[in-house]
Amino acid sequence: MKNKLLLLACFLIAGSGLMAQNTYQWKTATSAGYSYKYVTNDPTKSRFYTLKNGLTVVLSQNVKEPIIEFRLAVRAGSNTDPRTATGLAHYLEHLLFKGTDKFGTMDFAKEKPLLDKIDALYEQYNKTTDPTKRKEIYAEIDKTSGLASNYSIANEYDKMMKAIGGQSTNAHTWYEETVYNEDFPSNATDKFLALQAERFRNPIFRIFHTELEAVYEEKNRGLDEDSWKVNEKSSALLFPTHNYGQQTTIGTIEHLKNPSLVEIRKYYNKYYVPNNMIIAMAGDLNPDEMIKKVDASFSYMQPKPVELYNPVPEKPLTQIQKVDIYGPSAESVNIAYRGYAENSRQSMLLDLISSILNNGKAGLFDINLNKQQKVLRASAGYQQMKDYGVFEVTAQPKQGQSLQEAQELLLNQLEILKKGEFDESLIKATVANSKLGLLQAFDNNGYRVESITTEFILNRGAKWDKSLSGPDEMAKITKQQIVSFAKEFFIDNYVIAYKHKGEDKSIIKVEKPTITPINTNASLTSDFTKALLSAPSKPIAPKFLDYKRDLNFGKSGIADVITVQNTENSIFRLSYRFDMGSWNYKLQPYAAQYLAFLGTDKYTAEEISKEFYNIACNYSFNVGNETTTINISGLQENFEKAVSLVEHIFANCKPNEKALEELKSRILKSRENNKLNKNAILGGLMAYAQYGSDNPVNFTLSNEEIKNITSEQLLDILHHVNTYKHTVTYYGPKTLTELSASISKLHTLPKEFKMASPTKKFSYTNTTTNNVYFADYDMVQSEIRWVRNGGIYNPDLASKITLFNSYFGGGMGSIVFQTIRESKALAYSTFAVYSSPDSKTKDYAMIAYVGSQADKMNDAVKGMNELLNDLPEADKSFDASKYNALNAIETSRITKDDIIQSYFSDKKLGLDQDSRIKEYNGLKPLTFSDIKAFHLSNVANKPYNYCIVASEKNVKLEDMQKFGTVTKLTLENIFGY
Repeated sequence: MKNKLLLLACFLIAGSGLMAQNTYQWKTATSAGYSYKYVTNDPTKSRFYTLKNGLTVVLSQNVKEPIIEFRLAVRAGSNTDPRTATGLAHYLEHLLFKGTDKFGTMDFAKEKPLLDKIDALYEQYNKTTDPTKRKEIYAEIDKTSGLASNYSIANEYDKMMKAIGGQSTNAHTWYEETVYNEDFPSNATDKFLALQAERFRNPIFRIFHTELEAVYEEKNRGLDEDSWKVNEKSSALLFPTHNYGQQTTIGTIEHLKNPSLVEIRKYYNKYYVPNNMIIAMAGDLNPDEMIKKVDASFSYMQPKPVELYNPVPEKPLTQIQKVDIYGPSAESVNIAYRGYAENSRQSMLLDLISSILNNGKAGLFDINLNKQQKVLRASAGYQQMKDYGVFEVTAQPKQGQSLQEAQELLLNQLEILKKGEFDESLIKATVANSKLGLLQAFDNNGYRVESITTEFILNRGAKWDKSLSGPDEMAKITKQQIVSFAKEFFIDNYVIAYKHKGEDKSIIKVEKPTITPINTNASLTSDFTKALLSAPSKPIAPKFLDYKRDLNFGKSGIADVITVQNTENSIFRLSYRFDMGSWNYKLQPYAAQYLAFLGTDKYTAEEISKEFYNIACNYSFNVGNETTTINISGLQENFEKAVSLVEHIFANCKPNEKALEELKSRILKSRENNKLNKNAILGGLMAYAQYGSDNPVNFTLSNEEIKNITSEQLLDILHHVNTYKHTVTYYGPKTLTELSASISKLHTLPKEFKMASPTKKFSYTNTTTNNVYFADYDMVQSEIRWVRNGGIYNPDLASKITLFNSYFGGGMGSIVFQTIRESKALAYSTFAVYSSPDSKTKDYAMIAYVGSQADKMNDAVKGMNELLNDLPEADKSFDASKYNALNAIETSRITKDDIIQSYFSDKKLGLDQDSRIKEYNGLKPLTFSDIKAFHLSNVANKPYNYCIVASEKNVKLEDMQKFGTVTKLTLENIFGY
């Protein structure tokens, strides 16, 4: 599942004329024997083809790097699940990675009778209600699955994708879509298309019962996510008849327990037909050549009539509906309204209104709630589906504030909107800012194919022209039209969800069945895979950086200046980069937070936000552990205005005592909420394990010190930050000479820089015995991480570490994933990596992870420990991992201001050249023996720290004591407050 891209309500115009209007019209053309449609002035230059069998193919050329992004999407998801078998589309998505009768198997003729028996057993299982008989049937399923696994090859699809250079194999299912996403190097196009065509030709649903257990794990993970519960309960009330509210993508527990492979096959045959599918590709491709190859690869698909979900329209909601959700995470209030169909004028209005309320700078929520700190945080957004949308406003209450009080503040802002108490210029500024954001977003091939795929799901791509013209239509909307619409829309017919902190007594977890580990046959290869991978590919030469060539070095006064010229458009990004951060000054991050609420002798804080929004520019003051940056970005035509305003703010910001008191209260409330966040708790355990009681997570001010912060302390930091040594970096249209001249006029520098206080140094622990660091948290699952420090950075290890991670624990084709998830069904999510530090003075760390049901924790720990101590050898997996690691470097292109970031990263490692050069050359001669030796020296048979977050009700102390000496840490131990 994923968060949907919003309907393309705004778009971009290349260059600086963001408010210029273009004409977007469908046209038809023919090239290389294929007719296609396109939209005039479409910056993505997308070609829309419809093949003879009805398959939609959309191609967008962007040759900046030798990579192609790929999406294959089906217009079917949980909406089209049978009412008696919810979660079926999602099951199918998982099974489309299991192979066909040609790959994923060593001998399909011998495997098939066993798979047929498993199908029949599941049908019998579904019809049986007697618990004893169900256990007997499942035992037979488990036994037969073990026999079938003697012929299957687990994860062969992922291994092939890895071997041809793919880096992002994944998929998701949502209400009305199932989407399969990949990327691949452009020199592997023929191999890739052959694989994808075969993948969808005759998928075989093998290795099902372990994959079923992975879905159980996914369901249980959802039960531990309070936001997931809020969404499900709210949707059920917003859509009392529509499947948006009546069928979840993951499915009900009852249906998950009773899957039917027969029904899944029926679903595949019904909806996975070419006239209901799209292939979208963007990147280094020639459309004339690519369409021929796609047509040849997928012409075997036969169209069928498709009857999609066509619900009776929902009746209007006529009353406020309330729902209470309980869980361990922080409190929040969520107000949801049912929206309108895609590409409707009403949806465009709601999209615009969401930005008028909340755009990060000058929206009503931004100015009236967040800037004035009336709540901990507030937001608004519109999520678009095909038949309806959902408009949501949400807030987290601040210290001492009730959910009802936060709710009232949200509703008051909607009343302000309905009264028209906002500046009409906000509409124009919203359009300009959206276009500026998309000017950069659509340079990304992944964003292109996601947008095209979304458009196909919503309207088969037929309204691409309307989506492109959306911003021009949005710019025509008047304030009065918004007010009139808001009065009609925002009435007492919403759903309000109160998320309380407390025990959720309604949770019923999916119980684990008894599963015998299957054979993964990781060292074997099907004939199909051998033939596919043996085909030659034209090599792609890597392109490394030469910092002396690719960067421009200069001075502006006493400050170093580094630039990269933007020759594509008028966007600039400027930074002042300081080699100091919160490890130098604990107060600095609080000064950065305080700045957002400060005005100057000329402007209020609200006026500053509005000014940046009006000129479509951004600025931020970001404080990291060891680095601080002041960032300014926007259009070059507004460069001087934006930089001058930032300089004015830092030099002239004035105290705001009321804002400071509110900020301190919010910080204390955020700290309380942090203690309710299981991911933050796990991160704290990791820091404790790596550094001991004095570590980066608890190196912070105490609550008492927070209460005693003064404006004078924070303003001293803000007023004098530019007196510390910093480097000016710039990506934009100006040359180095032009930029240096501008900066010398705009940026005030001292005669000489101050020296920053020494950076706090943390001592790494030396793990000599196994230790367990445990934190109690009310949850269904258990989160387990292994960590041990691995010694100081050594650049000579880079290539071995890259290859080890690729082979051992990174991705779905890795040894860890195949064993823990595919073979033993012990977790939905698992990985293991040898983590490299970001500095030559820091240590490596071996980190492993399993997120499993609490009742499988012991088995999960045992399974991971076996892999940590004994590295399995699989020749084909190793070869694929090595090729993938080399190919990743060969096809990567570091451009724009990423060159500057790469320079600083390598410099911090003590390197004066592109670190990939040594890594690439070091990869070539490596053999499995090298990786085995690395594993033995750095990973195997070592003592580890186990960091475990779980509920004491679900895990046993005596079990954890078997792993090592148990230390139960309090939240104050972990966070330092």
